[in-house]
Amino acid sequence: MVDLTSPTTPSTTGAGEIFQLFLDGQARTKAEVAASTGLSRSTVAARIDALLASGLIQAAGEATSTGGRPPARVAFNPRAGVCLAVDLGATHATVAVADLGGRILDASTRKIDIGDGPEPLLERLLDDGATLLKGIDLPLLGVGVGVPGPVEHSTGRPTNPPIMPGWDRFDVPGYVQRLFDVPVLVDNDVNILAVGEQATSWPQTHDLLFVKVATGIGAGLISGGQLQRGAQGSAGDLGHVRVPRPAGSRRPVDDDRDLEAIASGTAIAEALRAQGIDAAGSADVADLVRGGNAAAIDATRQAGRDLGEVLATVVSLLNPSVIVLGGIIARAGEHLLAGVREVVYQRSIPLATQHLTIVQSQAGEHSGVLGAAIMVSRHVLSAANVDARIAAEQRS
Repeated sequence: MVDLTSPTTPSTTGAGEIFQLFLDGQARTKAEVAASTGLSRSTVAARIDALLASGLIQAAGEATSTGGRPPARVAFNPRAGVCLAVDLGATHATVAVADLGGRILDASTRKIDIGDGPEPLLERLLDDGATLLKGIDLPLLGVGVGVPGPVEHSTGRPTNPPIMPGWDRFDVPGYVQRLFDVPVLVDNDVNILAVGEQATSWPQTHDLLFVKVATGIGAGLISGGQLQRGAQGSAGDLGHVRVPRPAGSRRPVDDDRDLEAIASGTAIAEALRAQGIDAAGSADVADLVRGGNAAAIDATRQAGRDLGEVLATVVSLLNPSVIVLGGIIARAGEHLLAGVREVVYQRSIPLATQHLTIVQSQAGEHSGVLGAAIMVSRHVLSAANVDARIAAEQRS
């Protein structure tokens, strides 16, 4: 089970805040909760009973007795409900159902064209979600959607997404809620990838940068344990950073293109076509690299170096502990990774790189939907929302 706790210590004024203690997956007795919160045993007992009645926690056996009847332990119940998660890419989309502990229960993937527009695409993907939910007899508590472009997180509306024609300001939450009357959260796909990677592979790391290299290039930033979206939701937009031309570069002197135009899967494919190699896009580049094509390997290594030129500045500015490279180009082998390491470790300040780890993504093909599910779980299981749920149940 994924650790859903935040890096901050919860206060202890209500049942929802007591519940936050259980999100680390550890079972506890009422006495242990009272000791750790400073609340009276009677207050803790009442709030634990309310959480048990809500189904959010469940009996978890007995603790060792110190004399008399062994005290009962309780723990977080990840099957108190499920989240529906949608990870939209430019050419593929995955829909999954996950429990509240971040375990994927079922998933399906289909090829798409993001240019088809929001309504037909969402209609098909929501149908896929409804089919998955039919086989899972647990209540749906929320939906998370990742899209390949900038998002105004407070409204869930994509904003001027360059590869998503027809999606600008589209009300994704409103459209989803026509079918599923639950909270709907929408974020940039790289942000949810960062959340999924950190939760599954680096749970003790509070400063992490996830970089996706595929049709485009973007980054998700976790700093101080919290996902950073920036003032308008555009934090991490590495693809539009102009890439400095280092000494010895093969690029023309007047080449001032941005990173996406130089190092994305689309850009690598274009460079290969100029050499007479059949490569329509990122998937073809990845296939060529895996097949040992020397030109594709060389171009991917150079893309890593160009990416490293930008990341070297990011490392000196933000000082992450871990940089994770994901996306179809990163998964094709270690050539992109090698190029990034070559430049970052050379150009960033030593203090920032002496403990810096640069690795490929470890979360696998479902990392996007996992991140979307975790985003929703953290929302619906927040102290305020747990208190609201319990209050509503007590009124009914």
